[in-house]
Amino acid sequence: MVTTSARRESARPGATRLEEELRALAGAVPDPELPVLTLAELGVLRGLHVTGPGRVEVELTPTYTGCPAVEAMSADIERVLHEHGQAEVSVRTVLSPAWSTDDITAEGRRKLEEFGIAPPRPTGPAGPVMVGLAIRCPHCGSTETTLLSRFSSTACKALRRCEACREPFDHFKEL
Repeated sequence: MVTTSARRESARPGATRLEEELRALAGAVPDPELPVLTLAELGVLRGLHVTGPGRVEVELTPTYTGCPAVEAMSADIERVLHEHGQAEVSVRTVLSPAWSTDDITAEGRRKLEEFGIAPPRPTGPAGPVMVGLAIRCPHCGSTETTLLSRFSSTACKALRRCEACREPFDHFKEL
């Protein structure tokens, strides 16, 4: 299955070499709330266009409307692109199409689990709603887990505990 973010990554017809280089730099910026992930791995970097000499427009989609991390993401992207010769950097928030946890790359999911956060399950195409799927513990792999709190350190994560190893862990919610 090709994920939404994989389609975005390979579908940039007409992008110049400079745009590709600048997109790689912007995409390598760490997420301020989950620094184990880059913005590209999180799937929030939606576009980058050189609009003139030294002028760049970046499109960024928050993980949810009102996400407080967008300001930090924008400032970090601006800083990185300024450091690489772009005098005028404009970061525009794009809300449509909405971000989905399906936008997280396979590498991003791997890093989340390695970091001790249960990655979101793929939601797939619209259709029947999956119910009752277990959340796998990122520490021991058990599916015997309990929800402790619908919210954890950020609104996009829930706090769970594994009944097998008794370790608490964050679960990145499916959106």
